[in-house]
Amino acid sequence: MRAAPTILHLDMDAFYASAEQAAKPSLRGKAVVVGGLGPRGVVATASYEARRLGVHSAMPTAQARRLAPNAAYLVPRFALYRTVSDQVMELLGRLSPLVEPLSLDEAFVDLEAGGVADDAESARVMGEQLRAAIHAVTGLSGSVGLAGSKMLAKIASEEAKPDGLLLIEPGTERELLAPMPVRILPGVGPATGDHLRRAGMTTVQDLAEAGEAELVRLVGRAHGVSLYRMALGLDDRPVVAERDAKSVSVEDTFDVDLHDRVRVRTEVERLAGRCVERLRAAQRSGRTVVLKVRRYDFSTLTRSETLRGPTDDPTVVREAAARLLEAVDTTGGVRLLGVGVTGLADFTQEDLFAQAADARHAAEAEAEAEAQEGTAVDGGTTDTGATVEETAPESAELPSARRWPAGHDVRHAVHGHGWVQGSGVGRVTVRFEEPGDEPGRVRTFRIDDPELSPADPLPLVRDPADYSSWPASLPKSRSGPVSSVGGESSP
Repeated sequence: MRAAPTILHLDMDAFYASAEQAAKPSLRGKAVVVGGLGPRGVVATASYEARRLGVHSAMPTAQARRLAPNAAYLVPRFALYRTVSDQVMELLGRLSPLVEPLSLDEAFVDLEAGGVADDAESARVMGEQLRAAIHAVTGLSGSVGLAGSKMLAKIASEEAKPDGLLLIEPGTERELLAPMPVRILPGVGPATGDHLRRAGMTTVQDLAEAGEAELVRLVGRAHGVSLYRMALGLDDRPVVAERDAKSVSVEDTFDVDLHDRVRVRTEVERLAGRCVERLRAAQRSGRTVVLKVRRYDFSTLTRSETLRGPTDDPTVVREAAARLLEAVDTTGGVRLLGVGVTGLADFTQEDLFAQAADARHAAEAEAEAEAQEGTAVDGGTTDTGATVEETAPESAELPSARRWPAGHDVRHAVHGHGWVQGSGVGRVTVRFEEPGDEPGRVRTFRIDDPELSPADPLPLVRDPADYSSWPASLPKSRSGPVSSVGGESSP
């Protein structure tokens, strides 16, 4: 625990939904739900307008539709979210060399390590300035918590939502925590919370009064000791600049169970390609390929194959995933598929050379064997060198088969930039508007209209404020709820 509240936790407010509202003027102030839209879809984020109707993250989309039938339901646009996240993380990096991202929209910052705060007042100023900078650069709001530990800073940001700042003065931690539910503490999920409730412990104060020995008896030594320390407000975890990812993976849940074995293999190959894209974006390579299959009866199987060396080669990962699929029975139907890579390593050029050499040697050996058996084709060139791209290029999709996900960007040759409101029965409905505009007009087209094409997301702020010298030259703080626990409140 620190003597000054110099650990900052930033959590963007309803990030995905807020980004969609900022990008789409017609959705401002309205209920917006972002997530999977199929029968098995799950809510990723809901705007505060939708939350007031009972919608929350991880809820089945079908249930959300019953609670908020008039909300806008959109498919996530991760390209936009990553761009905004990069802008926010760049601002955080100006405050300190110790920034610990937890997700696209959440991070810890050690203000003391950056030399920008050493007491409550300077920490509060930097928190206010950060919120102002984020709003000016991205157009979005974020809530800030400041405390002497990571646990309390995260609790403070949650209490400050939406669009607020809360500072917990050192020495007031136990007073703040005492009446809060046990689920507020890190590591206390539904199962542990229910177990503690049956033991008569529903608040953090109950845990502190129960004592360490009783908590160890209830939940085990490791968890019990940690739980007791957190109940006392004690947390010595440092802000870690590099959170080493253990794996990279992607998965899809299908609206209708897949029974066609060829379709299942095609989906696995597609997921493998997406997985490698993420792997390369992180500038990593991986040694072990993992396949995840959830069958029609909800039974989930995982299979893995460890390669000779780390790779970020899409062909290698696709082929490994396809081999793993051969060992899985999918005759009853498949509802979810996933492909991941573990055993991550920093990308090195030698990895590629080694992998390419292995593939070349294997191909040469196979070609030689076929030549000896007289099975060569096309003037002595065997068919073993054909790649997936050569036999089934992804770019071969016909215009008539285009998919128009709700919420995604499009451009029309005449009407300009817009976004998909919905599609079906051979038609796609588009609202033409851009961030910063007034709500735009709605038009409907055939799904194969040659003048309509997918487009990249537009920046949320057309002319963001220049923060290139920040925080050396501090901007004015923007208005918004700012408060503290154990000290005077700021307006």
